[in-house]
Amino acid sequence: MVNKTKEVRIVPYDPAWKTAFESMRAELERHIGDLVLAIEHVGSTSVEGLGAKPILDIDVVMDSYEVFPAIVERLGKAGFRHEGNLGVEGREAFKRTYEDGFMAYHLYVCPKDGRGYLEHIAFRDYLRAHPAARERYQRLKEDLAAEFRYDRDTYCERKTGFVRDILNKTLYKD
Repeated sequence: MVNKTKEVRIVPYDPAWKTAFESMRAELERHIGDLVLAIEHVGSTSVEGLGAKPILDIDVVMDSYEVFPAIVERLGKAGFRHEGNLGVEGREAFKRTYEDGFMAYHLYVCPKDGRGYLEHIAFRDYLRAHPAARERYQRLKEDLAAEFRYDRDTYCERKTGFVRDILNKTLYKD
């Protein structure tokens, strides 16, 4: 279903995104730090110089699903609701049940060998290391945001080819 209510808005890179992530990481570590392997800043806001929708993407990395019930319980006590995988296997979404004062974010808990997590890291690291690819992705996102300003689903779908090409160069290379 097309999301017609939220505008796709790409803003220039903001160094404050890194600080906002570090604050959110500290918050998460207080609740589940002993249960997880890492808390990673992924998505466009994690790539210096890349414009983005001003929403952090955060992957919390667990060793295996054995610890997941404890993570759900602790995050629940901290005011996070588990929303399921939202159609993406190996990625569990969480949403804060109250306004917490942090920058807007998407929070996912993923196994260390989960496809979603591995793809996020491979794509992020490639864009960080390849300025020309980062610039092409910037132009693509700006063009798509202008064309599909109120159609987030199509905006995301039209980026898929670019993302897949990068993943084929990195994670899925022969």
